[in-house]
Amino acid sequence: MRILFITSTRIGDAVLSTGILDHLIKTHPQAKFTIACGPVAAPLFKATPQVERIHIMTKKKRSMHWVDLWKDCGFTWWHRVIDLRNGPITYLFPTLRGTHLHGDDKTLHRVELFSRLLKLPEPKGPVLWTNERHEETASTLLPDGKRILAIGPTANWRGKTWRAQNFLELSQRLTQKGDILQGAKIALFGHISERDQVQVLIDQLPPEQKIDLIGELDLPTVYACLKKCALFIGNDSGLMHMACAAQIPTVGLFGPTQEKLYGPWGEKTTCVRTAIPFLNLFGENFDDKKTDSLMDSLSVDMAYKAATDLWKKVMP
Repeated sequence: MRILFITSTRIGDAVLSTGILDHLIKTHPQAKFTIACGPVAAPLFKATPQVERIHIMTKKKRSMHWVDLWKDCGFTWWHRVIDLRNGPITYLFPTLRGTHLHGDDKTLHRVELFSRLLKLPEPKGPVLWTNERHEETASTLLPDGKRILAIGPTANWRGKTWRAQNFLELSQRLTQKGDILQGAKIALFGHISERDQVQVLIDQLPPEQKIDLIGELDLPTVYACLKKCALFIGNDSGLMHMACAAQIPTVGLFGPTQEKLYGPWGEKTTCVRTAIPFLNLFGENFDDKKTDSLMDSLSVDMAYKAATDLWKKVMP
C-alpha cells in the first residue's frame, strides 16, 4: 500500500499539515508514504516513520514542477493521494481515493481546515519526528538540568518580525531574579541567513546566558532542541509551529498575519497581537519584500504579560 502526501513549500504550513499525516500513518501502519513538498520544508520529514521517499518540488516556470511530480509519481498506483496544494495534474494520478484541498476557507485555522479535509472528528495538531542522531545532537547543544527560554526572533518576511531589541528586553525580564524563568539560559533559533536582522540580540545577550543556535541545524535537530526548552516566544513562523509540535508553552507574536488562521495550536499556547488592528497595518505603499516591521504597536509589556499569564496557566 502506497500513499502520496503533497504538502506545502513553506515550513510553517508543512508543519501544520503533519497532524493529518500522523493520523494517516497510524491508521495505515503497513503503508509506505511518499512526501512531496518544497525544498525548505523537506528536511522536516527525514525521520518520519513509514516514509519511503521525499519528492522535492522546486518551483519552476510554467508550473513544470508539477510535471516533474507527474514523471516521478504519476505512473505509480496509489492507495491514496492527498494533495493539500490542489495541483490540477494530481487528479490524473492513478489512485483508489484522491483527496484534494479545493478551496481555502479563510474562517478556519489551517489545522481545522486540514483535519476537516480528512473528516476527522477532532482537529489534529502538529506532530514531528526525530531519530537518535537528532536527539543526541540536541543533548550536546543544550544543557540538561537547566531551564531554557527559546526565542524565535526571525520570520520569512520583515513586516511580521518583532524588533530584535524587544526580544532582548523581554528575554532579560523573564529570566531576571524573581521572574518566572529566573536564571534560565536563552536559546536563539533561526537560519544562518537571518543572523544579520537579529545581530543586536546575539551581541547583547550575556555570553554565559546565551545559546546561539542561529545557524544551519537541520529541522529535526531544531525540533529536538525545542523539546528541551521550557517556553518559546517568537514571531509567526515555522519555528513557532514546531514549538507547538514539541508541546512546550508557546507564545506567538502577531501583527500583519491572522492568528485565527495561523495562531499557535494547542492547550499550552497563546498569542498576542499589535495594538493596531490587522487591517489597519497595511499602508498604500506596502511591499512584503521592502516594508519594515509592522509590529511596533506590540509592546514588550504586552508580550511579557502574555508569557507570564500562559506560564501561570499551564505550569504546576
